[in-house]
Amino acid sequence: MNPADPIALGLALPFWAVLPFLGFLLAIALFPLTAPRFWERHFGKVSAAFGVPVAGWFLVIAPRELSHTVLEYASFLVLLGSLFTISGGILVRGTIRGTPAVNCAFLAAGAVLSNLLGTTGASMLLIRPLLRANSARKRSAHVYVFFIFVVANIGGALTPIGDPPLFLGYLKGVPFFWTVRNLWSFWFTATVIVIGIFYLLDRMAVRSEGEDRRAETSDSSGRKPLMLAGKRNFLLLGTVITAVFLPAPVRETVMLAATALSVWKTPAWIRRENEFTYHPIKEVAILFAGIFATMIPALLILKARGGELGVTEHWHFFWASGMLSSFLDNTPTYLTFFSLAQGLGGTADIVGIPAPILRAISAGAVFMGANTYIGNAPNFMVKAIVEASGVRMPSFFGFMAYSGAVLLPVFAVITCLFL
Repeated sequence: MNPADPIALGLALPFWAVLPFLGFLLAIALFPLTAPRFWERHFGKVSAAFGVPVAGWFLVIAPRELSHTVLEYASFLVLLGSLFTISGGILVRGTIRGTPAVNCAFLAAGAVLSNLLGTTGASMLLIRPLLRANSARKRSAHVYVFFIFVVANIGGALTPIGDPPLFLGYLKGVPFFWTVRNLWSFWFTATVIVIGIFYLLDRMAVRSEGEDRRAETSDSSGRKPLMLAGKRNFLLLGTVITAVFLPAPVRETVMLAATALSVWKTPAWIRRENEFTYHPIKEVAILFAGIFATMIPALLILKARGGELGVTEHWHFFWASGMLSSFLDNTPTYLTFFSLAQGLGGTADIVGIPAPILRAISAGAVFMGANTYIGNAPNFMVKAIVEASGVRMPSFFGFMAYSGAVLLPVFAVITCLFL
């Protein structure tokens, strides 16, 4: 085994090497449901219990792979932390009532903004105003589940800025505007169907609360006009998004500088009114440290043995890249199937890949990150922010029940229509 060769290392690794990753996923899924107090107090220790042994093992057998993962994690955390902190300095004040129509408008706006600010940036910008708009609702958890579906995942399919796998494809030679030209039909169809389903479900939820249209459109005498505070943070958000195109470590330095400037210049009352705390990003940092560590063997085995999966057809690539992106980081999963597609031969339309297959890989990696809380970084962050506000979100498996009932049929439609 050559530890410097990822393919040789992946071929040499035993399949039981993925057990810590599977065990950690089960812990994330089961502990909050069966032992919530234990999980709340000790989730950091659980993350370390699974992650540290794997990291120590790779420090001995493949230190280069470990250092690469550490750098990826650091870059990941700097980006998320910057977007989280800066967006927390933007306050939307005024009366917004969380009616089904208004909530749909939030989802639609987020689906567009995700392509300009990234799924993380759009999610962090809109989740707090959405929470305030629905603060009087008795049943609102489904609102944030669909927010994760649309804003944190599906929405970011049109530009390389939207989601990290697409940005990686851009760096590999995929033209910047190729995604919008080739994925707009996927994006539009999935977005419209999911928001349509949400509207019907939210209408049912409103009626079950005993509200009627008069409650939704009640007297406007007590309404406060909309007002936006912390506008300079939009410029800082733009700085962070632009910095994505810079090489490391300049990229991370610019992001940290923009974050420090936001903390320094944003009036404290804005973050207080936003009920801003660092707990959500702390929870994400701790849990994803364990995820990044434990998934090293899984990604290496997938990279070395991906060709054994029998993935040859367009729809194979959509579902294979998508389902693996639901549980593994979608960026290296995208890269694995990207490389696999380049070796298939045939018409090499884009960077050595047939265009239909590249569309399938791109859509699968972006869309199916919505299948689980850990499928995409902003998913877990949105969950943490919502729960910190007092709303009880579905469990890990409860969220998957939503995605199975709503998203999998939508993805089947996408397969029939475009693949």
